[in-house]
Amino acid sequence: MTIDVALSPADIALLPQRDLSGTTCVVFDVLRATSSMITGLAHGATEIYPVCTIEDAWALHGKYPDALLGGERHGERIEGFHLGNSPLEYRGVTGQRIITTTTNGTIALRASEGGKRVLVGALLNLAALVEEIRTAKPERLLLVCAGTFADFALEDACAAGMLIRMLGKAELSDSAHAALGVAQLYPEPIDALRRARNGHVLAGKGRGEEVEWCSQVSRYPIVGLMEGSVVRALPVS
Repeated sequence: MTIDVALSPADIALLPQRDLSGTTCVVFDVLRATSSMITGLAHGATEIYPVCTIEDAWALHGKYPDALLGGERHGERIEGFHLGNSPLEYRGVTGQRIITTTTNGTIALRASEGGKRVLVGALLNLAALVEEIRTAKPERLLLVCAGTFADFALEDACAAGMLIRMLGKAELSDSAHAALGVAQLYPEPIDALRRARNGHVLAGKGRGEEVEWCSQVSRYPIVGLMEGSVVRALPVS
């Protein structure tokens, strides 16, 4: 297996131009979009529709009026939406369909949709990701780090590096070696999340509990699988 990592939004912007038809993509937006999605799926959300813009979210809500609208801009809940982007809010979504748009995470997911498979990753489901990848045995794995606005995000690279370390022997690109190095710097991932720009911002807004939640490793034995632009839980035995 070869492993590559898209480390920044600049890399993500180029993904639609790449042939990903033989590649399994794993998308990380640890603080907080993919952590919220995994939390929501673990608490019984039936489907999650990641879209790129607020306008897309409202348009899709016209098709699914019973769906919950979730997401953020500049970290804050969008006006008129039912949910923001806190994983703590996604613990009460049993039986719900969710339409979500975020600054980076949903864009990274949609940019990856040309992949053979697209998995939703977080620290919360690392062990489940490892089990699923080992079972599927993809030849090529691309770990997509959503980033923060236009910048690299420490927490996403740390999660990607932890996954690489847990998977074991593989052929790594330079960016994969870099992500592995980040993970080795932070044996306790909470330290990376607290040091990261996003972690500082959330803590400054009194949302340190969200940072702590997102730092939990392998809390949930599920993987989110995006097919046809819809994310559903893929049980891992």
